[in-house]
Amino acid sequence: MSRIQSIRPESATGTTSKLFSSIQGKLGMVPNMMRTMGHSPAALNAYLQFSGSLAGGLLNAQQREAIALAVGEANGCDYCLSAHSALGKMAGLTQEQIRDARLGTAVDSKLDALLRFARKLVDQQGHVSDTELQELREHEFTDGEIAEVIANVALNIFTNYFNHVADPDIDFPKAARLEPSVA
Repeated sequence: MSRIQSIRPESATGTTSKLFSSIQGKLGMVPNMMRTMGHSPAALNAYLQFSGSLAGGLLNAQQREAIALAVGEANGCDYCLSAHSALGKMAGLTQEQIRDARLGTAVDSKLDALLRFARKLVDQQGHVSDTELQELREHEFTDGEIAEVIANVALNIFTNYFNHVADPDIDFPKAARLEPSVA
């Protein structure tokens, strides 16, 4: 059960009501995370603006969803893993690619470099070495794309932590736990 109750869209007022209407128009629903975040119109608007700005950036939807999956797995966020497994599938990721992204890896060498870097950002709290940064550049990532990788990691850490505290009910198909690989 949620630790912070979500706001029913029909009960929302003021700025929250306007934000919910916009979300409903774009997604056809107001996900529970956003309904819970709606207690602070400033926090919800900041999330929507940050997410929306990155959606129009240099990284494509598959790359952004793969980052979300890698960060969500690193932080053990069941809500985000469920949401981004569904969104990743909608962005064209296969089940295997979704699983790999959760593990911070990919068959494609460029995406693999991106995901390994994203995981290092999480695991090392942003303190990456010159060598780790250079590995990303060797896969032809521009400084703009690197800035967006960092921004996407930060956005997903925010939602992971928000969901850890609020514990909204998962309103996406629940992502299964990853089974350890058998050697």
